[in-house]
Amino acid sequence: MKTELIIRTNSSDIDFALLRDGKLIELNNETTDNKFSVGDIFLAKIGKVLTGLNASFVNVGYPKDGFLHYHDLGAQVNSLNTFIKKVSTGRYKEFTLKNFRKEVDINKDGSIKDVLKTGQNLLVQIVKEPISTKGPRLSSELSIAGRFLVLVPFSNRVSVSQKIEDPKEKERLKRLAKSIKPKGFGVILRTVAEGKKVAELDKDLQNSLERWKTMCKRIPNTNTPTKILSELNRASSILRDVMNESFTNIVTNDETLNVEIKEYLQEIYPEKEKIVKLHNSTIPIFEKYGIERQIKTSFGKTVSMSKGAYLVIEHTEALHVIDVNSGNRSNKAGSQEDTALEVNLISATEIARQLQLRDMGGIIVVDFIDMHKAENRNKLFQHLKEQMALDRTKHKILPPTKFGLVQITRQRVRPELSIKTTEPNPNKDGQVEAPIVLLDKIEADLEKFISKLERSKSTNKKIQLHIHPFIAAYLTKGVNSVRFKWYLKHKKWITIIPRDAYTYLYYKFNAAKQQN
Repeated sequence: MKTELIIRTNSSDIDFALLRDGKLIELNNETTDNKFSVGDIFLAKIGKVLTGLNASFVNVGYPKDGFLHYHDLGAQVNSLNTFIKKVSTGRYKEFTLKNFRKEVDINKDGSIKDVLKTGQNLLVQIVKEPISTKGPRLSSELSIAGRFLVLVPFSNRVSVSQKIEDPKEKERLKRLAKSIKPKGFGVILRTVAEGKKVAELDKDLQNSLERWKTMCKRIPNTNTPTKILSELNRASSILRDVMNESFTNIVTNDETLNVEIKEYLQEIYPEKEKIVKLHNSTIPIFEKYGIERQIKTSFGKTVSMSKGAYLVIEHTEALHVIDVNSGNRSNKAGSQEDTALEVNLISATEIARQLQLRDMGGIIVVDFIDMHKAENRNKLFQHLKEQMALDRTKHKILPPTKFGLVQITRQRVRPELSIKTTEPNPNKDGQVEAPIVLLDKIEADLEKFISKLERSKSTNKKIQLHIHPFIAAYLTKGVNSVRFKWYLKHKKWITIIPRDAYTYLYYKFNAAKQQN
């Protein structure tokens, strides 16, 4: 598996594209004016306390107040409240918590009015960015994420990621964490900590501890609401969370960012510093790596896949619905059941990619093609779980029903990524699919047409494509034309006939007898 991170910058924002074996799996955008990112910590002011909801609105400086539920306070919120009062005076500077006397933990079934009062200051962390008309979702159970571990103030707990399955490795990591853990802090060991030595863990812990101290120094004399600790920029957070041996390329078109990434890798993964490169070609960076094309073909309502299969993705206020279609296709499978299984497995792979790429959250219902055999439904379920295992966002998948429906829940922490892929219709008012998508559709229809000829044993007939002159010119341009690539792939020469009467996006295949 080969992983690449391609970063494009301009004056106002930065785009991050994560590729796995050349396929776009994650697309992120960071704007300079985004002040409310997941992981940011604010010194905020408590607004209205809602006893009925057992929650409170919190002013973090966003037009809509943030929402803090009792269950998101954290058991140690009383300790946090006492600490903030002491530090706010400017006289208490024991930020390590070594000699801090903890308060009694709150009752898990208690009432928020017994813990928070309107107008008081509280440290809160963003766990879900503002979405639609809602303000950010907040937590006062603070955590500072490092590369190998997460530091949790006011806790004594040491835990290990559930993705580390080896019991011996879990015990080893717990033992190491307890040996380096500062008093007054808990530690959560991340999946990437597996196999790491105590020196690497300690260095990461000290970095997080320094960030905590820096944040605490900003509390005295600070007006509320104020952001006092920012999450790492998107490039650094992506590298922190997913950097591993599979990374072969990190490319950016910005000199300053190129230097920053190299410096950050020096800290977390020095042996990978050499894979960071500066893009200086005249070809735009996203075009050079085929990202623009993948964006155009991946974000529409219909997503094409191999062998003529395709997905239809619909969004409602309550949930997302994905419909799996086999298309008008044939294959060498021995039965309809085998065909359904093959299409479903292809679709499961693409669905896992789509969820991560679009950052779809909430409830997702997938309508797979019906399969009558329980063993095939189980194969699909296991394959989908394997593909989704690479997704860093928390999710849960239920087994397929007899009707082929699979329900997925995926944590929503930021707005879903939506990119417009249509363009103005050159013939009349309205929108049409991008030309890149049109070419993919033509090729998919060509494959279906060839399969149809093979089934009817009419392979001796020549294939004609009737199409608008402009598109015909593009398909036949140059020695290494699109038509020539079709010939190499299908071993059939396609006769392209320009038709002046056709609109730009209309085309038709037919078969004609070979002339002697």
